Amino acid sequence: MTIAEMMNEREKQNLSPFACLSSKTKGREHYVEPCTLRTEFQRDRDRITHCKSFRRLMHKTQVFLCPEDDHYRTRLTHTLEVTQIARTIARALFLNEDLAEAVALGHDLGHTPFGHAGESVLQECFSPDFTHYKQSLRVVEKLENDGAGLNLTYEVRDGIVNHTGEHLASTLEGRICKFADRIAYINHDIDDAVRAKVLRYDDIPGELLDILGKDHSARINTMVTSVIESSTGKNEISMKNDIYEATMALRRFLNDNVYYNPVAKHEETRAKDLLRKLYEYFVTHPEEMPPEYLIDESESIERRVCDYISGMTDRYAINLFEELFVPKVWNVN
Repeated sequence: MTIAEMMNEREKQNLSPFACLSSKTKGREHYVEPCTLRTEFQRDRDRITHCKSFRRLMHKTQVFLCPEDDHYRTRLTHTLEVTQIARTIARALFLNEDLAEAVALGHDLGHTPFGHAGESVLQECFSPDFTHYKQSLRVVEKLENDGAGLNLTYEVRDGIVNHTGEHLASTLEGRICKFADRIAYINHDIDDAVRAKVLRYDDIPGELLDILGKDHSARINTMVTSVIESSTGKNEISMKNDIYEATMALRRFLNDNVYYNPVAKHEETRAKDLLRKLYEYFVTHPEEMPPEYLIDESESIERRVCDYISGMTDRYAINLFEELFVPKVWNVN
């Protein structure tokens, strides 16, 4: 037996009957020979972590635009925190950790520069139907590898596109990502907001801290433990009602006091104007986009410009805007 085959057998022996086994994947759009060292979901994990879109997450906004302080979260550090939480939950429930990890690593690959501000600009300029989770699916299916995509398994792609909102992934591992994403961002956004002096810990309603925990670590532990205890032995992923209600109340508190706080978002208007102007420019000058966005002529110019804009990092967008629209000092020397 190969190493991969031995790992597949180990999954059959050790994982929950509700787990998605690597050997039972619905497969990829294009057949590839099985790897002798890795299961199919481990292979997907590696394809995601080695792709360009994953590296660009390092310079994309989580909440605070273009933070210069090294300790603010970026979209990449958020992704890593989601992944760690997803693996912890999957391990405790004897589900497939590799599948949960791959979904978590890929869930935000299509996120725009400047966080949700960028998403709203592309909804306005390109289509109201544009969302970061649909764009993440498009990244792994079409945009990576010069249009070939990453050729991931069905289960990973399904988990990526269904990680948020009312959507529900077809596997429990995919559903874990939705909870892990929420647990991660609620807690680290509090951390960053306090660091930015947008929020004080004393501002958080005391009754929520009494239920969830007084500090970052305690709150994560409460939420993760609640998911595990509520989901053990069941063919569903859930959270205990009281913890869920407190978690959602804390999320609403962040909406009111951080996500739409004028201090935290004072640069958003300018960021939106910047992206809007870039979009309008490349729609009329598509030949100036990188060659990989010009290959597929079956796509509309607007669709290809949307792909280009959504793939930008914050600093790339700013530098490109300056190059295109900010006058340079003329120097004949």
